[in-house]
Amino acid sequence: MMFERVREDIQSVFHRDPAARNAFEVLTCYPGLHAVWLHRLAHLLWTSGWKWLARLVSNFGRWMTGIEIHPGARIGRRFFIDHGMGIVIGETAEIGDDVTLYQGVTLGGTSWNKGKRHPTLADGVVVGAGAKVLGPFTVGAGAKVGSNAVVTKEVPPGATVVGIPGRIIMKDDAEQQAKRQAMAEKLGFDAYGVSQDMPDPVARAIGQLLDHLQAVDGRLEGMCQALTALGSDYCAKKLPELREEDFAGVKDEEGKAAH
Repeated sequence: MMFERVREDIQSVFHRDPAARNAFEVLTCYPGLHAVWLHRLAHLLWTSGWKWLARLVSNFGRWMTGIEIHPGARIGRRFFIDHGMGIVIGETAEIGDDVTLYQGVTLGGTSWNKGKRHPTLADGVVVGAGAKVLGPFTVGAGAKVGSNAVVTKEVPPGATVVGIPGRIIMKDDAEQQAKRQAMAEKLGFDAYGVSQDMPDPVARAIGQLLDHLQAVDGRLEGMCQALTALGSDYCAKKLPELREEDFAGVKDEEGKAAH
């Protein structure tokens, strides 16, 4: 069982680090693996009631690898620490399977009270270099935390968190994106060089404005149909036309900025 887990750990390195060349190099030169293996021993001692000895093993692991993992922390399978220097994982932290942490990450607490005070990372979470995840909440499965982000609240599955304080970036569904695109074309607006994969807060704000405009447009259309049914010709009046040439200057400036 133990050797099977070690083999699994080594394979997880090959899956996530293209710099890994062979098993012997991974076995001897990856401090992230050494820290995880020492933690398993420390955690076994901790849960068996040998608290002081567990802390001693943990402290030795910190001295040898530069990675501090409290022996009380719960860690899943195929946990990969890349580079690793400066990582701190608190006592009540819980880490799922296939999680990846980069150097300088802190899984810390925001309270001095006993009990659950550190985060839970679900399966497949990736936390970038220097990020701080602080507090007793869950980072959902498959979520990504950007480098140097400071996260203090729950993160839904599949989301990306960036910035200080952490802002949650969710991908829009295809239907909503299509509606936004249709409204943007109707208004003659085109956000050059901006896609839903780019965490641009201005683009997100514009997207929300387009959603609002679409709702207002739909409501006005319904009111016009009701007025027409009552015999009114109010809706026969045409709205001012939006000409594409009126936006040519804006598009030219955006095109120059992109280059």
